[in-house]
Amino acid sequence: MNNDSSARIVLALKQWISSAAPGARLPSTRSLVADYQASPVTVQKALQALTSQGLIESRPGVGTFVRAVRTARPLDYGWQTAALRSPSSALPPSSSTMRNVPSDSIWFHSGYPARELLPERLVRTALARAARGDAALSRPPAAGMPELQQWFAHELGQATPVGVTPPAANDVIVLPGSQSGLSSIFRALVGAGQPLLMESPSYWGAILAAAQTGVRTVPVPSGPEGPDPDDLDRAFAESGARAFYAQPNYANPTGAQWSRGRGGEILEVVRRHGAFLVEDDWAHDFGITSDPLPLATQDDAGHVVYIRSLTKSVSTAIRIAAVIARGPARERILAHRAAESMYVSGLLQAAALDVVTQPGWQTHLRSLRHQLQSRRDLLATSVRGHIPQAHIDALPKGGLNLWLRLPDGTDLPRLVRDCEDAGVIIAAGTEWFPAEPAGAFIRLNYSGPNPGAYPEGTRIIGEALARQG
Repeated sequence: MNNDSSARIVLALKQWISSAAPGARLPSTRSLVADYQASPVTVQKALQALTSQGLIESRPGVGTFVRAVRTARPLDYGWQTAALRSPSSALPPSSSTMRNVPSDSIWFHSGYPARELLPERLVRTALARAARGDAALSRPPAAGMPELQQWFAHELGQATPVGVTPPAANDVIVLPGSQSGLSSIFRALVGAGQPLLMESPSYWGAILAAAQTGVRTVPVPSGPEGPDPDDLDRAFAESGARAFYAQPNYANPTGAQWSRGRGGEILEVVRRHGAFLVEDDWAHDFGITSDPLPLATQDDAGHVVYIRSLTKSVSTAIRIAAVIARGPARERILAHRAAESMYVSGLLQAAALDVVTQPGWQTHLRSLRHQLQSRRDLLATSVRGHIPQAHIDALPKGGLNLWLRLPDGTDLPRLVRDCEDAGVIIAAGTEWFPAEPAGAFIRLNYSGPNPGAYPEGTRIIGEALARQG
């Protein structure tokens, strides 16, 4: 099949259609084959393209005709304004990291790894096996497949030191991705109108989940080493909050990793206030020069509610995560999850379990570590060479992002527009702050496609920034 020939026929027929009357009949396929000296398959492909564009319509047994242009009339949805009334809470706009952008752009905005960083062979094999098994037709328990619950519990238990009781499989609730889990946790443990402490900057999805549930976020400043325990203690005392959301390992967007000592101090503050620490271990599989140190391994009293996601490391098509919680908190979270979605697809659970229990999974993670390191270092070097105005507080030891501080007064919306006009897609840092931004920041993802374009992309960013003076 010749794509060039098909495109040539489409262009010629468009010109013919533009001068034809609505309802005019197109020549037969046989005539078009003769006129354009093309194969029937090529002609059919051209006709399908024109049909998909709404220019022609086929009437079986009659022929193909120029489609009449339908005049669009404005639709009035004003009645919905009165029916909906004011929103219960102001939701942040959808994140720029979720945008679909031209494939020939240089992507720094996406929050997901490129396809070549995923265990594609393992995923395809796992999905095929799961489709042939019972999981394709059966309903799993509300809390998840017992085998997958056991895997999540065992993984965290392996890192739990002697003297701390490791989690049990029954402490695990399987989730359809961590985003819905955050909403359930905030509803169950905090509640609408109640305060939730949150690192600032923090994951935009957690900010969105808090807004959706009507939770009142209280920002706690956090840097390369994490939040200051004294700041956290003061925030608990002043707000009366009973939960703190944080990412101790490779935080999104900053890449910060708390030291074991800092984590212990934070956990002690949480215990002293009789509160929960919602630990989002989103980047567990993305260590580069260090390994993750989950705070949940230091707690068996139910203070830490631990979230572990497989979506970004296994496949974006397999949205599987888990929350590990103990005591009544676990029952409340499960009740919210069951009410919202009843259960998570058994097919996806079976596929995820298949991937992470294959010997090739560990081999893939070792390879991924090296690939992320080379990409991170290339991007950091490119930033230093082409964006001298930008400052990197600390080179992340894991995760997927570089967090850049730009000069005060930088016009971020203009910078984003100018870069996009030049074919470079970046994400302004404003959406990672639960309150007002602490400065001008951008987040650059080093796990996107085409790392060879990093030097060119950063050059364009640097030039756009320089034009602002």
